[in-house]
Amino acid sequence: MDQITKDSNLLQVVKEFPETIPVFMSFGLGCIGCAVAKYETVEQGANGHGINADALVEELNKVISKKVSK
Repeated sequence: MDQITKDSNLLQVVKEFPETIPVFMSFGLGCIGCAVAKYETVEQGANGHGINADALVEELNKVISKKVSK
């Protein structure tokens, strides 16, 4: 995965890019390790918690861009 999208699976994002965990937490999405995370997309998780999915994806990609560009 080179970029996170709203359709990206939550658990896959966290497993591949653990550096995104603080971003999820800062947006109030603290249940990224829960059982539902393996079935939800970033957008579904954000919507379920009243979080702006576009803003979340933007911040997640800022964090991973450092890793992907290496």
